[in-house]
Amino acid sequence: MYSLVALLTCILLAKGDIYMHNPRGSNNRLDEARRERNNGNRLFDSQNNNRGGYNVGSLYYYQGSQLQVEWTNQHSCNSANNHCELILQYMCGDNVRDGVTTSTIPENPMSCENYDCNTDTRYGMHENYDSYLNCKLRQRNMGLFTADQRLRRNTARYTRQNPGGTRRGYECPEERDYYPYWHPSPWKDIAVMTNDATRCPFYQSESQNVKGRWACVVPFNIMQMHSVTVPNNQQDCENFRYPKNNPNGTRAEWKEIPAWGIPAPECRETEFSRDNHLGNGLEGYPNLYNWTIPSDINHERCVLRLRYNISTAEFKGWDQPANSSLNRNRRLGPESRLDLSEKYKFNDFNEAKQRGYVFKTNPEVKVFEGLDFTLRLAINTAQYGRVFQDRSHTFAVRPRPESLTGVQIHNVNVRGKRGNIVQVYPAVEYDFVPNTLQIARGEYIHYQWTGSNTNPHNNDGQGQAGTDRSNVVLQASQAYNEGSGVAYTPGQKNGHWGRSYPMHIKNSTFLGLSKEDLQNLALLGPGQFRGEMSELDDAGTYFDLGPRKVTSTGTYHYLCTRNNNFSNRSQKGRIVCTNAPSMLKSIGWNGGNFTIGGKVTVNVPQGTFQKLVKLHMEEWEPSIAERKIAEKGQEVTVGDSYASNFYVIKPEGQLSDNGGTVQVQMKVDDSSTSSVNIYRTNSHDFATWTKIPAQVENGIANFQVSEGGVYVARTDLEIGAIVGGIIAAIAVVLIIAGTAVYCRRHPEKYQAVCTRTRNIGRSVQSQI
Repeated sequence: MYSLVALLTCILLAKGDIYMHNPRGSNNRLDEARRERNNGNRLFDSQNNNRGGYNVGSLYYYQGSQLQVEWTNQHSCNSANNHCELILQYMCGDNVRDGVTTSTIPENPMSCENYDCNTDTRYGMHENYDSYLNCKLRQRNMGLFTADQRLRRNTARYTRQNPGGTRRGYECPEERDYYPYWHPSPWKDIAVMTNDATRCPFYQSESQNVKGRWACVVPFNIMQMHSVTVPNNQQDCENFRYPKNNPNGTRAEWKEIPAWGIPAPECRETEFSRDNHLGNGLEGYPNLYNWTIPSDINHERCVLRLRYNISTAEFKGWDQPANSSLNRNRRLGPESRLDLSEKYKFNDFNEAKQRGYVFKTNPEVKVFEGLDFTLRLAINTAQYGRVFQDRSHTFAVRPRPESLTGVQIHNVNVRGKRGNIVQVYPAVEYDFVPNTLQIARGEYIHYQWTGSNTNPHNNDGQGQAGTDRSNVVLQASQAYNEGSGVAYTPGQKNGHWGRSYPMHIKNSTFLGLSKEDLQNLALLGPGQFRGEMSELDDAGTYFDLGPRKVTSTGTYHYLCTRNNNFSNRSQKGRIVCTNAPSMLKSIGWNGGNFTIGGKVTVNVPQGTFQKLVKLHMEEWEPSIAERKIAEKGQEVTVGDSYASNFYVIKPEGQLSDNGGTVQVQMKVDDSSTSSVNIYRTNSHDFATWTKIPAQVENGIANFQVSEGGVYVARTDLEIGAIVGGIIAAIAVVLIIAGTAVYCRRHPEKYQAVCTRTRNIGRSVQSQI
């Protein structure tokens, strides 16, 4: 028999890999001066390539500010090729740290200073020793599908993906590999992104943010000093004794650990990405998530975690019971008992097994019946349903100073590291994050970045070898025609994105910032005073301008003067500043809502969208809207005056594939006697205006729409009321005139009325 080894690379057999680029993902690096990391087991199990990650560098963010999280994942999401979930979480703690050595924190406290590894600052640490010890001793979930993998032991340290129980920092492998996890975890959920958004209600309701967890609490000294198994269920916990079988021995407590008491994570579809490609998503931009940093975080030591779960379609774990009943059975054979016969058109499990169609590592299959050769499939069941992850270096979240209360703050950072694209891969070259930022006048921008002095010395780049440096300078004025110009509206265009020369500070106007701020952005002050700064060598790796108020509108193009040659070039950014705020929100099947300054809110009910839709909303003041309308040769032909600003909802076509509608709440001025009506047009030509049915009450207009467009509230005179008032006035005039004529013709009647009126007056006066 011939055995033909097929190079059939399955989705989960190659390195799947996920790399966080902003904030800087560590991939277990610290400050290594070479391309490969020193220790892939330092803090966590990434499953990523050794060359990934960025050297240590920390930033701080203000509560409630906007942070753009960017990453690349090697295999597809939002694709029919595999199932994909992305889980974004954070944790904070007094002992969370990056450390100063690339060695893994010891498992034995005797090897740490003061016999306490939690406080030994030489070693990096995220999860603490107490959490790890409990995981190491806790009974694993025996109901999980482990296929044909042979787990060395039955505690939570051993999983299908980690059957040998390899230790990475103090991470718990079972918690790492499964979500939502059934045991208490130190991580708080930010967002869940999935191929199948109908799972979102489950993910959100089971999140530890909103649902507590139960655990068996065994006294710490018993766990530390003795080899015990910590139960994972109530019955075994209540029966626990140490010493074992001693009725008077130490007991454990089955205890509920409260939920975090914060909102459930946002849940929506993943952005599209293709297979075997660590690059940008659709429209040429990185896949990203815009995180509004919660206002209840106030800590100097936090870390971000991004997990990436991919699994193939060989079996549908959600639609059928893929559990321990299908694991390898010694008596029946080395393969798992997962039945693939229906999927591959066999009569039963045994017939599929005879042809090699069984779920095990490296099966040999007879593709063609009657031909005496097999194909060996490169399958590793430890990697079917595989989790990759990356974590940031530590960062701080700080309360806002009083002067920044209630304002919008946008963080602008720098991603990437020194070197050309081949030298830094799978990391990336330098870029600003966000690369394009849309901001409103009156909002704040916070320029801040960090870097490393220990990049590989032979990596390409300008300035001192091995160093990261960045600055911000407005680009020189336009020198040649550039594209259609659509990308450079609204307002004046400042700087030409295609140029590599900066504009002189004396001649530049950048966001309305002061000349001092412009000089600090260029020369990295005020922390740097003079020195050799032609290529920023004498500056440090860290720069912080602090939040600055944006006071001028327009489109601004800027660059870094150092990182702009042909081996590592085009570190450029763009800021589009408008008079009024805008909002971008990705919403899918699970629904959601977004608002602009509380003036208008769009609510998308669950099930309205069948796929992820990027909704964009802008606010126009009437003067700006009228100018735009006039540029198209049109005018507002409905209503008499404005009861609101203009609001543009994009995309302007049909929003839902199934004809569903979204709900809009708009603040309007209904103080006049005129009625308030909602009208819609489109920004392409403003040619037609359509009245939208709406309920207006207490200054709020509620209406439903099925398509985007330009919406505005206008007052309309009540013609019926006006006509009725005129008729009533005429009637009053006629009555008065008729009475006067009658009294002239009958003076005795008029005199009698006057006498009766005087008598009534005297009577009332005497009574008073």
